[in-house]
Amino acid sequence: MVEDVGSRGSVWRVPGMPALLATSALGFAGYALLLPTAPLWARSGGADEGGAGLVNAVLMLATVLVQTTVPWALRTLGWRVTLVVGMVLLGAPSLLFALTDELWGILALSAVRGAGFAVLTVCGSSAVAHLVEASHRGRGIGVYGLSIAVPQFLLTPTSAWIAESIDFRIVFVLGCLPVAAAPFAAALGARIDKAGETPEDEHRPARAVSRGRVLLALGVPALVLLAITTPGGAIISFAPQFGYGALTVVIGLFAFTGVTAFSRWLAGGLADQFGPHRFISPLLAVGAVGLGLAAWAVTVPERSPVALVAGMMLVGLAYGALQNLTLVVSFAAVPSRLRNVASTTWNIGFDTGTGLGSLVVGFIAAGASFTAGLAVTAGLCVVIGLLHLIHLARLRRHALDEPPAF
Repeated sequence: MVEDVGSRGSVWRVPGMPALLATSALGFAGYALLLPTAPLWARSGGADEGGAGLVNAVLMLATVLVQTTVPWALRTLGWRVTLVVGMVLLGAPSLLFALTDELWGILALSAVRGAGFAVLTVCGSSAVAHLVEASHRGRGIGVYGLSIAVPQFLLTPTSAWIAESIDFRIVFVLGCLPVAAAPFAAALGARIDKAGETPEDEHRPARAVSRGRVLLALGVPALVLLAITTPGGAIISFAPQFGYGALTVVIGLFAFTGVTAFSRWLAGGLADQFGPHRFISPLLAVGAVGLGLAAWAVTVPERSPVALVAGMMLVGLAYGALQNLTLVVSFAAVPSRLRNVASTTWNIGFDTGTGLGSLVVGFIAAGASFTAGLAVTAGLCVVIGLLHLIHLARLRRHALDEPPAF
């Protein structure tokens, strides 16, 4: 099933990639539209910062819980059925937000959407490994990342403005876009179902791999991803509540999501050429600096919009690039027959971090301030960056960017 990109010249033209990119773009469009808007809808219904933070926390909790079942669903129901059901679960509940602004109702709908988002995230990243050969996988993940990041670049900064300035119902209708992805999801799923599993490491002798060893190999990239997605989730969820005017918030979110899209794409070629590990700790440091700058800017919103936007750009640089690099590391860490497990573990790290960012920073802000919440996430980046340096030193005793073989 894995295609030789070298003979085709571009990962864009690999069979199955157009359907994957369309599915991801439409699915993440619905996700991005409601990520900042659903917490605002809860606030309009009387919830405080902590209650608003619960909205995306519940979304991500449901996502993480269902992600653990997606490999089973793919084996039992097949790719086509699983993907189509996931798109419907992600998109259809969006219309129902218009019926209630009570926190309990918003949380229930968010949980259903989280189940659909779990399918989209696990299947999307795993499909790249099914479609693209390992030597070009960084580029494949970069292109896939663009299909995710471009909708977020266009919609995350504008959705809250549309909701507050025009009407929340417009956002709720547009939030159904994942349902429109169902035909593309069906085509992608049918292709992967038909091809089945074709292990790309057939030249290696078959060896048993313990569950503990697999989880240990995947734990490091998942932890790195959690460190940067925690502040990323906080910025996306709470930027409209940082005390700045609408124009500054829109510019900041455009800067954040735009840099995220570019860095996720750029990191793919760098990972293929130089290996992913050497970039991880420096990028976590960049993210920590950006968070420190944003935290300072939140304390004096009347005179530091440039500092806020600059801080969000630095966080976006780390946020986008590390998504690509950690996924490359995850796929390289296990045999190809376990790529669905690698995808699931990576996505759990991503969505756990996003949910924690919304929950933890929301409750810290309710008890103290957003400045304190952002400072805590900056400290998390520093700690995980230091731990990764220790891990990298261990890898260098083997071979740079080559995890210990199974």
